[in-house]
Amino acid sequence: MTEVGALLAGRYRLERRLGSGGMGVVWLATDELLQRPVAAKQLNAADGTNQALVEEARQRAMREGRIAARLHHPNAVAVHDVIEQDGFPVLIMEYLPSRSLAEVLAEKGRMTPGAVASMGAQAAAALDAAHAAGITHRDMKPGNILIGDDGTAKITDFGISHAADDVAVTRTGIIAGTPAYLSPEVARGHAPTPASDVYSLGATLYAAVEGAPPFGDDAENSIALLHEVAAGAFRPPQLAGVLAPVLTRMLHVDPAQRPTPAQASEALRAVVSGAPSPLPPAPVPDHAQPTVPAAAVAGPARESTRLDGRPVPEPEPVRSRRWIYLSAGAAAVVLVALAFLLPTLGQEETPPEPVFAPAELERVVSDYYALLPEHPANAWTRLGAGMQAQGREGYEGFWSSVSEVRIVEPPAVGAPNTVRVAIELVMPGGTRITEQHQLGLRGARQPLIESDAVLNSSTSTPPPPPRPAPPEKDTPKHPPGKQKGPGSEQGHNGNKGKGEDD
Repeated sequence: MTEVGALLAGRYRLERRLGSGGMGVVWLATDELLQRPVAAKQLNAADGTNQALVEEARQRAMREGRIAARLHHPNAVAVHDVIEQDGFPVLIMEYLPSRSLAEVLAEKGRMTPGAVASMGAQAAAALDAAHAAGITHRDMKPGNILIGDDGTAKITDFGISHAADDVAVTRTGIIAGTPAYLSPEVARGHAPTPASDVYSLGATLYAAVEGAPPFGDDAENSIALLHEVAAGAFRPPQLAGVLAPVLTRMLHVDPAQRPTPAQASEALRAVVSGAPSPLPPAPVPDHAQPTVPAAAVAGPARESTRLDGRPVPEPEPVRSRRWIYLSAGAAAVVLVALAFLLPTLGQEETPPEPVFAPAELERVVSDYYALLPEHPANAWTRLGAGMQAQGREGYEGFWSSVSEVRIVEPPAVGAPNTVRVAIELVMPGGTRITEQHQLGLRGARQPLIESDAVLNSSTSTPPPPPRPAPPEKDTPKHPPGKQKGPGSEQGHNGNKGKGEDD
């Protein structure tokens, strides 16, 4: 069945070869009974001499057909039929005129956060349906997401997926999946779970918006790549903008802290619409919480560790007041001592203002400008009380007069809780205003933009269109009776000139 024009099962006519992968070759075929195009996936039996491997591959393909036939979702490629040709199974699948995400990224390099969020919301919805059917995909990656001509995204290739009630046929010791998109727990040898699919989808979306997977794509040294994936410490997204918080949750090293596919789909749709994220903040691990001593201890302050790994000194312990009660001094001395100590004690008990990690501050600023000018109401929630005190009506009125906002110099932290960024405002008439801002951020739990100072600004106005050349004019003629030639006494019409007697 390797020739164009071959007829399978008396029904499916092969038209042309679409592509190939580890499991086999995919053909475009015509279902002559229903008169519709289909994709025929032929089992790859390259090692025909090893009957054990051939039988295992046959079981894999049959299992893929049984599993995929359970799944009916608009964002999952449907399997219509499973047939046998020359003793090997052939899957007859829905044909989608499309390109894989891998092909799109190979051409474009990366995609915009909005396009990635739209694609991811569709893929997450399909995963939700698959998990409800007891299916774990196990190999989410750019090559297994198809993007149709109309923007529809569909998951394909459940060839190495695992159904909870199916007998596993993957050989012992083989990690199924692509290293750059595996979850940390799978890279450490644990069995794949639905949470692993969420991580792999997050890694796929990360690659689409950042231009590379979270841990790179070192195909030549997959063992070293697996070690990095297993450690789970990836580079925070730099170009994702408002998509970054959702990606960070999907890529959480703890599977229990990742969103479900349904939650991820909802959060990604919120990114597309500009609505606030429905995902609650991830709980902070106990070991990352700063510890305040319960009793007074003399000596230098100890250090605890933030989530970003930066050491932060703990608050100074509150001084003990036991000496007041143990003192044998008179009541007057006690009162004087208390009056002296109260202001100091009150200051010591005030918690210090948190210093946020540079990556978090830069992400907040990127997210803020990514919402403008289309979603000023959502951007308003990123402002602290100091900025909001200037009035919401004027704020939204200003941004309604801006056509486009572009970040021309990425946000960068220069001092604690201070970010500098350069933006370009494009006005309706084409005028461009380039400004460098210094933003101050504060917050009890998350940073908000509390101040905004414009350090410098420049304006460029498009040159006016060239004025059309004035049309050539004929020499104007004087009205009759007004023009006199030299020595003439009469006008053109024979009347007497002005001032002559009748």
